[in-house]
This record gives sequence, C-alpha cells and structure tokens, in this order.
Amino acid sequence: MTRIGIRVLVFLLIAGNSVMVHAQSDWKELISGNKLSNWELVNGKAPFRVEDGVLIGTAVTDSPNSFLATKETYTDFILEFEVYCDTQLNSGILVRSNSYDDYMDGRAHGYQVEIDPSDRAFSGGIYDEARRGWMYPLSRNTKAMPAFKMSAWNKFRIEFIGNTLNTWINGVQCARLVDDLTSEGFIALQIHSIGNDKSLEGAKVKWKNIRIATTNLEHLRWETDPTVVELSFLDNKLSDYEKDHGWRLLWDGKTSNGWKGAKLDGFPESGWEIENGELTVLATDGGEAAGPGDIITTESFSDFELIVDFRITEGANSGIKYFVDPELNKAEGSAIGCEFQILDDRQHPDAKMGVQGNRTIGSLYDLITAENLSVPGRSKQFKGVGQWNRARIVSKNGHVEHWLNNEKVVEYDRFSQIFKALVAYSKYQKWENFGRIPEGPILLQDHGNTVSFKNIKIREF
Repeated sequence: MTRIGIRVLVFLLIAGNSVMVHAQSDWKELISGNKLSNWELVNGKAPFRVEDGVLIGTAVTDSPNSFLATKETYTDFILEFEVYCDTQLNSGILVRSNSYDDYMDGRAHGYQVEIDPSDRAFSGGIYDEARRGWMYPLSRNTKAMPAFKMSAWNKFRIEFIGNTLNTWINGVQCARLVDDLTSEGFIALQIHSIGNDKSLEGAKVKWKNIRIATTNLEHLRWETDPTVVELSFLDNKLSDYEKDHGWRLLWDGKTSNGWKGAKLDGFPESGWEIENGELTVLATDGGEAAGPGDIITTESFSDFELIVDFRITEGANSGIKYFVDPELNKAEGSAIGCEFQILDDRQHPDAKMGVQGNRTIGSLYDLITAENLSVPGRSKQFKGVGQWNRARIVSKNGHVEHWLNNEKVVEYDRFSQIFKALVAYSKYQKWENFGRIPEGPILLQDHGNTVSFKNIKIREF
C-alpha cells in the first residue's frame, strides 16, 4: 500500500471512530449502577428494585397501576430499552406523561407504549393512559404483532420528535402516531394492577439497558417503514403524510363550505353550530331530521376512505351516511343511504330494536350488526358518551368496511346477493337500488340530539 493509501485509511478509521464516539455521547443511561435516585413511584405500591443492572418490578394485589417515573421531564427524545415481561402480566411505558393533583387525584396519564404478551398481541401499540384510550391499536398494523417474543428479552425503540411518535420492537416498526395533546412529560415504567388475583402476585417485569437521547435526534432517528400507516389526531389539520397519501379535509373546521342541507339548496340557517373547530347538530325533539335536518357534502364519492371523529351526548342518536341518494326521500325523515350508526347503546331504545343488535353503534344500520372483527371475543371499543370516538369507512370496488376507534366492526359487499337479501328484509326494502348507486354524497344526520363532529377527512381511490 502506498503512503497516500495508508494516510487515507488512517483518516477513515479516525473519522469512523470519531463518529462512533460522538453517537455514543448522545445517549444517557437512565439507571446508574443499582440506584434509582433519578426515579420516583407515582401511584400504586408495586415495589421496584435494581439487581445487577436489571430493574425489576413486581406485581402486588390490592394496588392500582404502579408507575416508576423519571424525576426529569422530556420533550423530544429517542428512548431504547430491553424488557422481559412475565406472560400473565400486562405492562407498558409512559412517555410525555404527567401527574397533577387536580387531575384524577394525581393519576399518571399520557401516552403509553404497550407491552402486551396476551393473544391480542398489541405490543408496541399506543394507548393514552387515563385519557383517551387506544390511539394506535395494532389492528391497524397487524404485521407487527409477531415482533414481540414471549418469554424473552425484547428491544424497544421509541422516537417522540415534535408531534410524531414512532415505535419499534426488535427492529420492526409497530406504530406511527401524530398527536399534539402533550408536548412534555416524564417517562414511567408500568406494573399493571392485578386487582386481588393472588395467582398473579409476584409476577415480574424486568427492564435493562434503558437509555435516552435528547440531542442530535435528526441524525439518530430511524427511517420509518413506508408500509406502516400513520394515524393522525391533529384537529382539522392534515399531516404531511396524509397530504402525500391523498387525504384532504372534507370540512375545514371553520365554515360550512362544501356542505348543504340534504333537502335544502344551502346550509341550514340554524340548528347546526360551528364553534371551536367542532361541527355540532343541536338538540330538538329527538325526531329524525325533524329539526334543522341532515347535511350532505356538495360532492359525491364512490371509492373512498373516510374518517370522522364524533362525540355524543347521553341518549343520543345520529349517523354517518354514504351512497346517499338525496332524491329518494323528499318527505319527512332522513335522506336515504347506507349508514354507520352513531348511538348511545345503553340509553337509546333503538339499540334494542331491529334484528340482533343491527342498530347499535358502528353497525350498518338495520342491516349488519357491529362486532369486533379485529380482535375476536373483544367488545367494540366505544370510548363512551362525552368522549371523542373515531369512525372510519372504507369503500372500494363494492367492498365496504366500518371501523370504530381503529378496530373493524363491519365488512360487506354492497353488490352481493347477501347484501341484496338483507335489504329485502329491512326498512330499506322499498327503496330501489338501495346502497348500489355508483356514487353519492356523505351525510351527517340530525336525529334531534346534540352530537359533535370534527376531523372530517377523505381520500379517494
């Protein structure tokens, strides 16, 4: 080798080592030796201890969820750790989380990256602890379900930069969430409550090699998997990912542009309220379209994916209709179309009418009963009255799906003989070609109860 070649090789080795040292210096270990001086217990009474660099949390009876939280709070960061979870337990790690005396008596709340050894296999998904529930269930990224290995150490990576939260397990991307509710908070390790189940007492979750980076994040961040769908909860605003994937707002969050009364030339003059980024139909007498009436888009759609966030009041009834034909019913009542039912199943009598629950929330109204198709045996994931819930409707080449809070609850082919037979025995039997028209507007229903909507967005195929 020539002298020049040797010099180049030496330079490259020095440069490579320099980069490696710099990359290592960006990381900080969160456990020093066997001490937990930088951590504190928040809620619960499960004990935590460190043995030979391994942090061990032990389940105890008669305790709520226990969290060992960092005393320091973080904004943007990349976190890595390894975890071993007894198969009978559930656990998780809170990020950008907080505990305030005036919020649920100090209960820890915030984004939780799930550790789930159960058959549900939602490890790496994102749950909003003590707030909004599931934000990114792995029903939206099923190929990541096998990433978590039972009875083994699993390596997690969590990147929370700006409004974007990405998770990986053993190098497999699990979740890709965009949300702006919380910008800073502690990190906390969870020992889930076991109630009074003595058989689970003493079960353990172990963590090791917990480290965090808060600088040089753009250099350290991983490339995202383009096949993993991003779920965004930004209010009436599109993320860059959504724009790149053909999404557009169907309601701008401020005006009635793009909408009109289903039986009017313009938008209703009263009865629908636009305030604080919410579109709300106000209560009247509980009758179907008896107040201000339904509203529909001025555009029609055929193959599409629609997302609508909705919030109901106690006892409320409403719906999201698609393939609507505004010309079919000019008399009293709602315009005719396929309906994603919105209902307070506990309080509204319609839940007990129809056939086998086909008028309950998420159902194809009066035709197909909503049930959890993503996780068999698990109930529909309705977040409750007064909470924001997400409806997702996908229509492509006649195949239609209803999703409630990102879990599939209805699936059918609107051109099939089965669908035709269902219509023949429903309240829609008198409407010719019901659900089979080539295209139609989207409708938000007035059923006489106060219901709010936001984040109405669509993309066409």
